[in-house]
Amino acid sequence: MPRFLSRLAVAGTATVLAAGLITPTTSQAAARPGTRAGALSWTALGDSYTAGVIEATGDETAPRDGCARTVDSYPEIIRRDLGSLADLRNVSCSGATTDGVDVTAQAPLGRPLPPLGTDPNGPYPPVPPQIDAVDPATGLVTVGIGGNDLGFAEILKSCIELGAVQLGRGTPCKDKFDAGLPDRFARLRNGYDRMLTALHAKAPSARILTVGYPHLVPENAGLCQFGNLLQFGTFTGGDLVWARTAIVEPLNALVARSTAAHGDTFVDLYPASAGHSVCDADHWLDGVLTSVLPLEYAVVHPNATGQAHTAALVEKAVLGG
Repeated sequence: MPRFLSRLAVAGTATVLAAGLITPTTSQAAARPGTRAGALSWTALGDSYTAGVIEATGDETAPRDGCARTVDSYPEIIRRDLGSLADLRNVSCSGATTDGVDVTAQAPLGRPLPPLGTDPNGPYPPVPPQIDAVDPATGLVTVGIGGNDLGFAEILKSCIELGAVQLGRGTPCKDKFDAGLPDRFARLRNGYDRMLTALHAKAPSARILTVGYPHLVPENAGLCQFGNLLQFGTFTGGDLVWARTAIVEPLNALVARSTAAHGDTFVDLYPASAGHSVCDADHWLDGVLTSVLPLEYAVVHPNATGQAHTAALVEKAVLGG
């Protein structure tokens, strides 16, 4: 499945190009320096779910600027699948927010993610707003962003700590954060709309695909074992249900609404990833850890399998499916 579009490209590239699904105009291609004639000028934006980051998604790509983009992240998989059909600028960055896409420079943290450790190659200089890699010749923009605007990392850390104190009982994380979620979602809504407006202004001819978030938490939170660091560690069962229904699902709904309001295309990862959460046997995301020996952090991110399935859905959308 993840490579089906590569095979499609071999079998039916001429038909796809003739239909105009992925080819920018000649003037667009000529206006972007270094772009191969007839190739799609594509810029990939996003946070760690786009960049890859964790060791379970392979080695980092060059240049190493602290954003921790990896060889088995979905933009890099699609780059290989489409080959000469696309010229990719992948500027996704771990820790990015909507502000980091279109407003402010970002100080990247490198790999592994603090507070778990420091990148031996750090500290890194700030990277510019990701929108700087978009120009009027850009034919396609993909962007996966929003979790950090809501404070994913902060909430994850607190839920693990509070759940340990409560020995797995109750909803201590919900009790701490629930009242503040409306303000966090309001800021994200404003940031997402501003970001899409800015992207359309910078690349008026580009097609924009927004990418949602997969099933992190199973529908049945009882599948998650308290204290299992390969899953959610010491999250309580109640807080897992809250995280799914009050954070991840509303986040995807917000992104879908904002995307539709701007006339763009939302790539919904949630339905296809049901049954493949952190706690499912066939899991497309790793938990706090990918492995204990050797010690490999994941901090609840898609593994290589999850990235491959995201690549398949994004490729399908790129080709108009």
